Amino acid sequence: MNFEKKQLSAGLYFVATPIGTARDITLRGLDILASADVIAAEDTRTAKRLMEIHGIPLGDRPVIAYHDHSGDKVRARLMRYIANGKSVAYVSEAGTPLVADPGFALGRAAIESGEPVIAAPGPSAVIAALTVGGLPTDRFFFAGFPPNAKGARRKFIEEYADVPGTLVFYESPKRIQGMLGDLVQKLGGERQAAVCRELTKRFEEVSRGTLAELADAFAERSVKGEIVVLVDRARGVQVSDQSMEDALREALKTMRLKDAATAVSEALGLPRRKVYQAALGMEKEK
Repeated sequence: MNFEKKQLSAGLYFVATPIGTARDITLRGLDILASADVIAAEDTRTAKRLMEIHGIPLGDRPVIAYHDHSGDKVRARLMRYIANGKSVAYVSEAGTPLVADPGFALGRAAIESGEPVIAAPGPSAVIAALTVGGLPTDRFFFAGFPPNAKGARRKFIEEYADVPGTLVFYESPKRIQGMLGDLVQKLGGERQAAVCRELTKRFEEVSRGTLAELADAFAERSVKGEIVVLVDRARGVQVSDQSMEDALREALKTMRLKDAATAVSEALGLPRRKVYQAALGMEKEK
């Protein structure tokens, strides 16, 4: 058995768990799960199964369900355990707690109470995707899950158009086609990207290419599993502010302000928000 049962000091222990292959958990993570007085989990069945796989006896230790909908009562119960000198290990269903997973409110409660908060780092779909995606990793921005509705999703994507680093999104297999189409629409089809599916699992797949190529490749596909989408930062020809303003002046001759901003942003491959703000400024100067 690759774990060591030891006496843990009181506190909240965030333990990263495998996103696929069970053996990806760290030895320290196993030690904490074997030693903690209380186990809290987003999904108690998954937590028990992971401990069973690694031969960690649960004994009579409590296993408490804690997720985004648990409410104040469960959080208060966990905090009482810590205040009474107990160690509480928290695991999300897969990956690192707090990274698109529950745990934030629990961590804040511990910090505000002056209790220790300890991280046992390990698997993360964000880092795994960046490792195999083939896009720059010097700077990246994790945007999480986009909204479900098309209009809200396009607005969400547009907010990150000018981020000077690789963009990282999570997406559902049911919405990947729509997501890729909206990325093409709002960021341009020439950006390099990668769709990383089922990372560390048996059917792991990484598809690389431009956004336009990936949108075409997934248009007719029915896929399963968890997906991470990476998009490179904007590159290539830069459009000057003067060129943007000239285009706006022409468009404003025949269009309303909002329509002109939309037309110019799509024609020049610029974020609509930037063009719209410029158009507002030009109107005020009249």
